[in-house]
Amino acid sequence: MKELFLILVGSVLVNNFVLARFLGICPFLGVSKKLKTACGMGLAVIFVMGLSSVVTDVIYDTILLPHDLLFLKTVVFILVIASLVQLVELVLQKLSPGLHQALGIYLPLITTNCAILGVALINIIKNYNFIKSLVFGIGAGVGFTIALIIMAGIRERLELADIPGPLKGIAITLIVAGLLSMAFMGFSGLVKL
Repeated sequence: MKELFLILVGSVLVNNFVLARFLGICPFLGVSKKLKTACGMGLAVIFVMGLSSVVTDVIYDTILLPHDLLFLKTVVFILVIASLVQLVELVLQKLSPGLHQALGIYLPLITTNCAILGVALINIIKNYNFIKSLVFGIGAGVGFTIALIIMAGIRERLELADIPGPLKGIAITLIVAGLLSMAFMGFSGLVKL
């Protein structure tokens, strides 16, 4: 149980995929303009990361590894992730058309989000079992969501701030992202994974 807790804390704070590993930067910068869209994208990423971690682990252990098809792992993992993203997109389109519209192109781009593929590959590298893969995937999704929500909150406040002309827009966004990354680096002594 302690090991699962350490995996969870490590994936959320210490090895945050956006702010420590620098994966998934495109949706992080693109969807973090409004808090509502950041929350929606975060929930979608948690779902896809958690489920894809488990599904890719099962496929790897039952099909790829026993049949010596390891060279197909990246292609298979991307197909699994793409299928799950399509499922999320259909559900969002049906249940929350406004959120689906607000997420726009960034929702299908979850398919190519390197953070999600990174979770699946790290599960293999770390040799995590089914439960550890699930915890790691959900933790990574929660960490991604926390980073998105923090960034969205800051960006909404920056809309009202008096910022010098040359720093407006993406410049101040990148500065804030760098500062957030440095702040999350403060968690690095908490858990070593």
